[in-house]
This record gives sequence, C-alpha cells and structure tokens, in this order.
Amino acid sequence: MSDATSNPLRDEIQKAISENHVILFMKGTPNEPACGFSARTVAVLESVGQPFAAVDILPDPRIRQELSALSNWPTIPQLFVDGELLGGADIVAEMYQSGELHEALGLEAAQPATTEPEAAAVEPPPLSIENRL
Repeated sequence: MSDATSNPLRDEIQKAISENHVILFMKGTPNEPACGFSARTVAVLESVGQPFAAVDILPDPRIRQELSALSNWPTIPQLFVDGELLGGADIVAEMYQSGELHEALGLEAAQPATTEPEAAAVEPPPLSIENRL
C-alpha cells in the first residue's frame, strides 16, 4: 500500500490520537483490562486522577497493526499525550515513579513515588468455549 492510498482505519486512529489530550490503546477496557500491562497503565492513570480516552485493540487485529505502523511501537498498551507517544506500561510506570508523568500530563508535580499503584487483578473469563464441530 502506498502513501497515496487512503487508509481509513489509520486515519481514524490518527484522528483519535489528535482529538484526545490523553488516549490509551489497550487490551480490553479500563473497567475490564485483558492483560496485566494494560491494567497497570490504567491503574497509574487513575491514581493520578487523569481522565483519559481508551481504545480496545482486541476486537479488530487491524487496529494493532495500523497503530504500531503509525507509532513505530510494537507493544500494547500505548499511551499518547497531546498526540505524542509516551510509551507502554514499563515507561509509564517509570515516569510515574520519577514524577515525569505528572509533568507530561500537565498535572501539579507530585513527590516521586517509590512504587506504582496496584493494578486490579485480571480475571480470566469464567468459561471459554472453542467450537470445533
């Protein structure tokens, strides 16, 4: 696919990044994260009181593919602030602990944290059936 070819999904991802001060592309939703890394990132954002938009990348594998092509970052979650990629769970946790996250989010500076907030436990679905009939 050339740059001249329209890519509606990539355009929508770019639009979402541009239109939201803070947006998290994650596995699952903030209320039901589908992986520990996404849960950790949500916990950090919630602990600093930062409202954020979230996009679940799981319903359509093309979202992850286009997002990674756009950001040049292979892993999920991906946190964007003012249109710029901050990074994934480990970088967000490090920024939280050093106090840099508050600055990046435009929040009042906080004392550097010694530990990151606890993420809610990610519960597996009660029943998963794969029908091979």
